Amino acid sequence: MSLADLRGKPVLVNYWASWCVPCRSEFPLFKDELTKHPDLVILGVLFKDDADPARRFMSDFGATWPSLTDPSGSLASAYRVTAAPSSFMIDPRGIVQSRQYGPFTADDFERQFAKIAS
Repeated sequence: MSLADLRGKPVLVNYWASWCVPCRSEFPLFKDELTKHPDLVILGVLFKDDADPARRFMSDFGATWPSLTDPSGSLASAYRVTAAPSSFMIDPRGIVQSRQYGPFTADDFERQFAKIAS
């Protein structure tokens, strides 16, 4: 998967982990936001976690968006991610417009989504 393939759409890149307690509050929020903003694309990136517990987590929380593994940590390093959750709002031109270190609240999400809405 490439971010270039998502050009033209607002994108949320979310670094998360199955052991991340704050991620448990974000996943239901993300599901709600996808309903409100059907043009939004969410792309998860697993942060210092294994695929099996991550799949269970996604299933338990009903996540419908793709999530990539990052076994070498190169994606996290490129985005300077040091903890989960960390998220990046990317506008339809492919430019990072905002960063969220720590969990989103609904207000945080709406404020930052406004920066990338097409």
